[in-house]
Amino acid sequence: MIRRARAGERIVTLDGVERTLTAEMTAICDAERPTIVAGVMGSAESEVTPATTDLVLECAYFQPTRIRRTRRALGLSSESSYRFERGIDLFGMPDALRRAIEAIVAVAGGEVREALDLWPQPIHEKTIFLRPERVAQLLGMTVERRDIEQLLSAIGFVVAPKDSRLAVQVPGWRPDVTHEVDLIEETARLKGYGAFPDELRPYRPGTVPDAPIERAKERVRQAIARGGFYEARTFPLGPADGPDAVEVLNPLSAEEAHLRTRLLPGLVRRVEHNWAGRNRDIRLFEVGTVFRRGTSGVAERTAVAGVLTGARRPPHWTEGAKVPDMDIWDLKHHFELAVRLAAPACHVQPAPGGALGWVAVKRGGGGDDVAGWAGALEADAPVWAAPLFGFEVRLEVVELAPALYRALPVTPPVERDVALVLPPDVTAEAVAGVLHRTSGTLLEALDVFDEYRGPGIPADHRSVAWHLSFRDPGRTLREGEVDKILAAAMRALEDELGVRRRAG
Repeated sequence: MIRRARAGERIVTLDGVERTLTAEMTAICDAERPTIVAGVMGSAESEVTPATTDLVLECAYFQPTRIRRTRRALGLSSESSYRFERGIDLFGMPDALRRAIEAIVAVAGGEVREALDLWPQPIHEKTIFLRPERVAQLLGMTVERRDIEQLLSAIGFVVAPKDSRLAVQVPGWRPDVTHEVDLIEETARLKGYGAFPDELRPYRPGTVPDAPIERAKERVRQAIARGGFYEARTFPLGPADGPDAVEVLNPLSAEEAHLRTRLLPGLVRRVEHNWAGRNRDIRLFEVGTVFRRGTSGVAERTAVAGVLTGARRPPHWTEGAKVPDMDIWDLKHHFELAVRLAAPACHVQPAPGGALGWVAVKRGGGGDDVAGWAGALEADAPVWAAPLFGFEVRLEVVELAPALYRALPVTPPVERDVALVLPPDVTAEAVAGVLHRTSGTLLEALDVFDEYRGPGIPADHRSVAWHLSFRDPGRTLREGEVDKILAAAMRALEDELGVRRRAG
């Protein structure tokens, strides 16, 4: 009998290893226990030996995805699993069984008994209707009807005219061909991609604007490229990356059996490829589609990801010292830029759990709706490689407000440098928020230029130095005005955050 295995059932396979089955696996059993792991390997007890006189030949079709999961769960690859994972000929099984019987009888003799057919629901070869005009529409060139018939017939499809269409019978060994577009793809492949014209069609300007998602993609591409990143295009297939990964029907290999759920793994593989070529300084980004299986089907969304490692900038021959490598703060700068462009409704905050990194969450969303992440990445790195960092953000289709321009100021700024002692749980972002709120519109610029930990600073505290620039576009500020604003800001920082001004 053929049934689902029971969780915990054991079987000693032909390689002599005892294996534990799960309820997700299919087993071929006798009256008591499993004798074959369906589609993968038989048991040692059912092995054919020189003393064997009775043989039972079984010919079956198993779902490729189920065999692939079983093979991976058991860590057992075989010639059987290799074939079943890729799908066998549904309609060729009787012929295969007859040929095996003929070979056994011719070599060893014996008596053949009647076959037992346990196929639950007989099925028939699938017929797909192909429209020649649809072929021309999708391929951009006309392919003659007789050429389509010859091309498809050459690889086993049975083609017959049906009104203005072609009725194409799909052979059993091509389970990947399920729709008309699959036949069009086969036509293009057999015709040869070199047969397609390579000239561009005449340019026709139109009044229809680009779709909002395309404008958002282009905006992000240009901004990240200005930061010194090269755009990459990675393969959208890869190994399973979580329980919601989408499995493809006819994968070329187990490592390319699922649609990607993130962009970062593909970029990390590109970094490793660059390292193999002795390239140390790498900045790559990608704007692409990722896929996840949801309750209502497969969900597609666009994401933006980047990776960076190596020197902060190219060296110059006049410099004697080595250019420092990029660190976590370079990552934060590029991550904030990506979030500002791709997800403007989000803000960046430290990653939960004490990990060194950041997440992008919706403003006012309570931190549950995470739209992006940035942090250190693990990779197969050589000993001379610098640390690798990466970020990924969900792209939101948001139209940015038009840029506003104003005249250059004609009044001078009043500048101050302030060193503040921050408790361990206070971030620089929180301090900046208080300074902006208490200083109003007169605070034109606010920048961190130093951080210090050590003697003179309480344990677990740090000193952060800020450069503040005040300016009124309509008049010249007086020193006393700025001193009053700064004093009020210092009082608010001490009352709200426990931040005080550093002495000395």
